[in-house]
Amino acid sequence: MANTPASRKAKGRRFQQWVRDALLEAAIWLEEDDIRSTSMGASGEDLLLSPAARRVFPLSIECKNVERLNIWSALEQSEAHAKIHGTTPVLFFKRNRSPEYACVPAQYLIDLMVGRVRVAAAVRDHITEEKLS
Repeated sequence: MANTPASRKAKGRRFQQWVRDALLEAAIWLEEDDIRSTSMGASGEDLLLSPAARRVFPLSIECKNVERLNIWSALEQSEAHAKIHGTTPVLFFKRNRSPEYACVPAQYLIDLMVGRVRVAAAVRDHITEEKLS
């Protein structure tokens, strides 16, 4: 594929749609139009979330599908949108022939892991109680 502005935009659009689809798959009760991919070059967040989607994913999402990423510049974009919306900045990124990654504030990731540990402990305790009774 030629490295034209149109092909670069198409590549970016496909990645935004991949992120959108992954989020919709995670929250199957959301409607397809609850998370919309914006047009390339539009200002603002790369994915527009409805109020229902924002309650599930309180995030400001920036997507980059590039070979060379200026991570600090991309994070600044996401952080600026997060400040406006009162959300957590998230940067999804990838390059050709590599997996997709997400960059989130460290404390956000730690909080997610703590939540998973608490759920796992509650499930473990519930199973243990059932075995004892």
